[in-house]
Amino acid sequence: MTGGELTRTVREQLAGAGSATVANMLLRRGLRNVIMAGVVPLAAGQPVMVGFARTLRFIPAREDLDTLTNYGSSENLHRRAIEECPAGGVLVIDAFGSTAAASMGDMMAARLRHRGAAGVVSDGGYRDTGAIRETGLPCFHRGNAPKATPIALHPVALEEPVGCGGVAVYPGDVLVGDEDGVAVVPRLLAGEIAAEAADAVAYEEFAALEIGRGRSLFGLFPATPESRKEYDAWVAEGRPGLE
Repeated sequence: MTGGELTRTVREQLAGAGSATVANMLLRRGLRNVIMAGVVPLAAGQPVMVGFARTLRFIPAREDLDTLTNYGSSENLHRRAIEECPAGGVLVIDAFGSTAAASMGDMMAARLRHRGAAGVVSDGGYRDTGAIRETGLPCFHRGNAPKATPIALHPVALEEPVGCGGVAVYPGDVLVGDEDGVAVVPRLLAGEIAAEAADAVAYEEFAALEIGRGRSLFGLFPATPESRKEYDAWVAEGRPGLE
């Protein structure tokens, strides 16, 4: 990972490992609060999301400021967040847990998809969810929120640290989202976490084969120095038993 960009290898390793395994690797370093609470995939079977965080923060709306006229302005931070999210970025929306109005709708999702965004995460909710699914953009939220954004949400900040699903997210952090949820990886740890997670996934292939043969978890999972030696020998033999 160089210059703020994720390498293909790091992306593939994180995607292959998934959010739960990534969280376990972070736990080894003492980072316990990395999985967003209550934030779930919008659509079953959507692609795994891996990308670097670009952030937007909402506060509760106020009637004199949050009008449809102001919402339509090119200076509106919500609209700017969509237009400025780069290819490979994940737009992370701090909606303070509110589904009283939409954090995003289908037109915004379509625009992000066209720009090459890796996905969107909100601890609020989205409207037009059926049409959002059709875009193919990986999206995570708390639940449906059909009301127009200005009814309850006012955008106040771009590219600042936010809280989303109870987890701190800093611009440039790496997010991994799949059917289990969304994990947040500090940017400077992304490369080493990816490599360790990939190794853990490979070991679990060996462990799953052994368990399938009737072997006990004890002395096998989690790995022990002895079971790692068995794993290394299995790898050297060409991973027999894997199809």
